[in-house]
Amino acid sequence: MSKVIAITGAARGIGLATARALKEKGATVVIGDIDEAAVKEAGERLGVAAYPLDVTSRESFTAFLESAGRIDVLINNAGIMPIGPVTGESDADARRCLDINVHGVMLGTKLALERMLPRGRGHIINIASLAGVLYTPGLALYNASKAAVVGFTEATRLEVRDRGIHVSAVLPTFTNTELVAGTASPKGQKNAEPEDIAAAVVALIGRPRPQVVVPAKLGRQVRLGGFFPDRVRQAMARRLGLDKIFLEYDPDARKAYDARIRG
Repeated sequence: MSKVIAITGAARGIGLATARALKEKGATVVIGDIDEAAVKEAGERLGVAAYPLDVTSRESFTAFLESAGRIDVLINNAGIMPIGPVTGESDADARRCLDINVHGVMLGTKLALERMLPRGRGHIINIASLAGVLYTPGLALYNASKAAVVGFTEATRLEVRDRGIHVSAVLPTFTNTELVAGTASPKGQKNAEPEDIAAAVVALIGRPRPQVVVPAKLGRQVRLGGFFPDRVRQAMARRLGLDKIFLEYDPDARKAYDARIRG
């Protein structure tokens, strides 16, 4: 794969796994993250260029893309996930979540398009979530941010699809990263691994599509679920435990993650 690929939020989790998978495929990978020490360490471990990146800052994002050079693909992966009851969400958490998860994706997309449109080629991949189409108690803020990413990605795709640019959304299920620390998995379901999402991204670069759900079988379930009445959907959610997963969690297990995302 002879492409130059830039990835945000790649010091750990899905971003790091994706960087590793793409590097193994022969791509030139450039990673960025707001955690300067962690991204530098990750870059050294993978043997790729690594830079500090605040996706909410135009200056920082511009510097990152300039350092990356003539990119073929931008993967907007950076994101945070505060959880808990909507009445307990602080204004600061709400602003930071939307600033990173939504504005960061919008900013990265716009900056990438400025570079790709004159060339008439390029691919922007926005890591959204199934939370963008499936809504869960205790996850209202994250649901809102990822729903915005899904909508923004599709509208942008339609705007530039005839100009040589691919724009795609990836919607992972619960994935074993720090984002789900202290929470249980849905009953009878197994969380995805970061490597599963990375494999889907690699495949998407090879064969661009508007949207990919990981795992694919959940995409079919989501589409079918839209035909069921609300009471049936709610009964299914209760059976899986989705009505409580993000309300009844272990706050001690999330302390390190919560402290980090709040800066």
